[in-house]
Amino acid sequence: MPWPKYCIFIDTIQRLEKIVIIPTYNEKENIVRILHAIFSLEQDFHVLVIDDSSPDGTAGIVKQLQQIYPSQLFLEERKGKLGLGTAYIHGFKWAVNHGYEFIFEMDADFSHNPADLKRLYQACKYQHADVAVGSRYVKGGGNVNWPWDRILLSKGASIYTRLITWMPVKDSTAGFVCYKRNVLESINLDEIKFVGYAFQIEMKYAAWKLGFKIKEVPIVFEDRQHGVSKMNKGIVKEGILGVLKLRWYSMFKDYHNRLKKPEIHLFPPVEEEALVKTKQ
Repeated sequence: MPWPKYCIFIDTIQRLEKIVIIPTYNEKENIVRILHAIFSLEQDFHVLVIDDSSPDGTAGIVKQLQQIYPSQLFLEERKGKLGLGTAYIHGFKWAVNHGYEFIFEMDADFSHNPADLKRLYQACKYQHADVAVGSRYVKGGGNVNWPWDRILLSKGASIYTRLITWMPVKDSTAGFVCYKRNVLESINLDEIKFVGYAFQIEMKYAAWKLGFKIKEVPIVFEDRQHGVSKMNKGIVKEGILGVLKLRWYSMFKDYHNRLKKPEIHLFPPVEEEALVKTKQ
């Protein structure tokens, strides 16, 4: 009887609901704790780690943990340090291809509290958000243990972005986000070109330009206690120039067309002439 097959199919859909993408580069001091923290939530989150050939052996540690979490933890290894933006794009495509409905991005260093994953999920699942952003700059959000110059840079970047792009998001550089599957399916991810701060801005901007609803969920961002920050002057420069480029590109009609992923027709449309011949 076909019924057992349908049961298996339904169960698979349920199990492939939520996945957290975590890019890593030299995160051996954090990766074990962050993965245990996510899985201990007991909310059936799966995790995909994208590792860029970490010299400290981060990928090897993840492989050991896969023996403990064989059906929940996945690893993609890339050759060389290819950047945050391309890591997330790789992860987004992987997650969509594997059928996940809610796709999260977060850091490995506990600057994002794993417990807040549930709140981002609820915003998308039950509060009609297409994109839920863990925001430091809405009521209830904030920063902990951050030096004043980093706070100034981050807040300044968000204000600057709003002024230039008119995008109604107060924490545009936030890297703690939940996307519904259909958002990532709609965006032409190959056209997302930026790597650092500008990548986070561009993804939100693309979703907003395509008409998706973005909801900011207040979170408290805590500076990493272990490991080294990946922030550098090149990332800051990319953010400043990237915002100007986004605004410039958006002034032209083809920008929207490039943002939107082309529809794929499994069966090419049949010409009217061919239909007439078939009827005859």
